[in-house]
Order: sequence, then C-alpha cells, then structure tokens
Amino acid sequence: MSCQGSRVRWNEINTVECSIARALSVVGDRWTMMIVRDVFLGIRRFDAMQQDLGLTPHRLSHRLGKLVRDGILVRVEYEKRPRRFEYRLTEAGIDLFPLIVVLNTWGDRWMAGRAGVPIELVHRKCGRAIKPALTCPSCKEKMVPREMSLRPGPALKHRGLPGKTFQAVQVPAHFAQHQRG
Repeated sequence: MSCQGSRVRWNEINTVECSIARALSVVGDRWTMMIVRDVFLGIRRFDAMQQDLGLTPHRLSHRLGKLVRDGILVRVEYEKRPRRFEYRLTEAGIDLFPLIVVLNTWGDRWMAGRAGVPIELVHRKCGRAIKPALTCPSCKEKMVPREMSLRPGPALKHRGLPGKTFQAVQVPAHFAQHQRG
C-alpha cells in the first residue's frame, strides 16, 4: 500500500508505505502528543499526568501502554514498596522533540489567545526565547513550501506508480507571499 489512493482502516495505517501514516499510527491520537509533551516537561508519573491532562485512569493507562509498546516511553521503577513507576522518553521518544516544537509553534501562531502564547521555548545555552525555523542543512536557507519538491525514496522507487508523478509541492500564491514577508 502507498500513501495515495488506497482505502485503509485506521488500525492498518502502520502497514501503509508512507512515513507519515506509519508515524501517525504511533502518535496520531489526540492524547498521545499531550502525554509526550508532559514527559518532555518533566511530568513523568501517572498521577501527575492524570491531574495535568484530566484523563480517566483507564484512558491514560491505555495510552501509556501503547507508547511503551511502540518504543516511545519506557517504564522505570522509582519506588519498591509499593511498586511505582514513572515514564521516561526513549531515543525514539526524544526524536519527537522537533514535532512537539513545530506543533507548539503552529499553535502559538494560529491558536494563541489574547493573553499571548502559553510557553516560550528558551535555548538554555544563550538564555534567549526562540522561534524555531526549518532550514536546509546544505545551504542554511529557510525552507518554504513553494521551494520544496517531493520525489520517491528507496521504498517507492521500485514501484511503477501508473499515472502518479511526484511534482513540486503546489502552494497557493498568497501563502508563498505570506511566507516571504
């Protein structure tokens, strides 16, 4: 299966030959990224997460179990009697940091209320609040949708996708102008 044109049930999304679909099979639930956000913020214990998120114990337990099974979190015992655990990010979980940052940046721009943004991202080394930007690792220029294109990667090169061609991302002109300003 590819990302284009096939009918897929949500519980089969991890079988689609598309990195976005596969990633969404792990983090696509609306509560999952909130849990990951909490762990990044240092909220690692079940009771503290439940209080912060307002989730029922059953729902939180289910989501945490899935994140552990999917290799995003690991349970670490912090008390022997009674046995208690906290949740820590794995390497795969830490790699979600850019996604958290991008979601936060989008939310700050498009969803912040009159009072302003709820949190600021501060670079510890220099102590300054930052607004992250995607840049090309080769030329260091800011990446904008109008200047990006897609092409088949190794997983799709072997397929003859009849009638399917990969072209530059088509972005409305008014958006491209807004990005330059």
